[in-house]
Amino acid sequence: MRRSFAFLVAGLLAGVLALPATAAAADGDEGFTISDPRITESSGLAASRLHPGIYWTHNDSDDGPYLYAVDSATGKTVARITLNGVGTPRDVEAISIGPDNQIHVGDIGDNLGGSWAYVWVYRLAEPKELKDQSIRATQYVVKYSDGARDAESLVVHPRTGRVYIIDKNEDGGHLYEGPATLSPSGTNVFKPVAPVDLWATDAAFSPDGRQLAVRGYFGGIWYDWNGGKIKRKGRLSVPLGQGESVSYSADGSRLMLGSEGADSAVEAEDAPGDSGAGGSKSPSGNGSSTGSASDGGSDGYKVGALAVAVAFAAVFGLRRLFRRS
Repeated sequence: MRRSFAFLVAGLLAGVLALPATAAAADGDEGFTISDPRITESSGLAASRLHPGIYWTHNDSDDGPYLYAVDSATGKTVARITLNGVGTPRDVEAISIGPDNQIHVGDIGDNLGGSWAYVWVYRLAEPKELKDQSIRATQYVVKYSDGARDAESLVVHPRTGRVYIIDKNEDGGHLYEGPATLSPSGTNVFKPVAPVDLWATDAAFSPDGRQLAVRGYFGGIWYDWNGGKIKRKGRLSVPLGQGESVSYSADGSRLMLGSEGADSAVEAEDAPGDSGAGGSKSPSGNGSSTGSASDGGSDGYKVGALAVAVAFAAVFGLRRLFRRS
């Protein structure tokens, strides 16, 4: 991914939008900090259903075929999994757990701006014992029906097991649907089925498969899944910074929102709407636990609408300057 612009955005927002306010207290899981010094670019997050309180994550690139099981009670890594049989990962951006505790890993990023002819998805069974070990994974070749593109969001429907990808585009992307069953031989073609109105950096299904949450750097959107014919329902507040990951908690009551960097925080907020698995309505009723009026969020602070407008004007002014230079 193009990090220079993203880091500039994060720095600008941290300086301009740090407006003191009272942070809303959350019930249940308050989030955690990933303390493993090996995890410096946490770029995906998935709640384990097999091991309560465990979240799987991975680095973005330049790490290797590794997954980390992080205990949300302590922030410490309790197991590192080495994937065998998958070659050398290029740009691992997402992780999702499907039916039968099958972990799917999306090596779907494209640092070359959408010029790789194909990307990969890896699948492996979640280990029953949490310890450092090697596990053989199945590798799937993925192409898009309308040409190569960058993506950072991969989700697996918890009921059907079907795999979906959302491409990353500043002007909004699309939800791409994979074949009903991925084939380990040949190429799996993903086709666009619905627009997504966000510069998406990650996404997650609720445990019952009825909701789809999509996040970006500045905010998020949650959708009614509606059998794949997604319907936009509301907005999500997200922490400011290099926001790269989102997962529902295992019971569906919380959204866990992560970011990159050493000692990166995973923040929790009430899941929007009715998750159908122990979930609750968000206080604002529009999918935002902070009641923010914008698609932006807060990192210990609430952001005023005027400050958001100023920040976005500055950001896009800088983006135009970069394009001219």
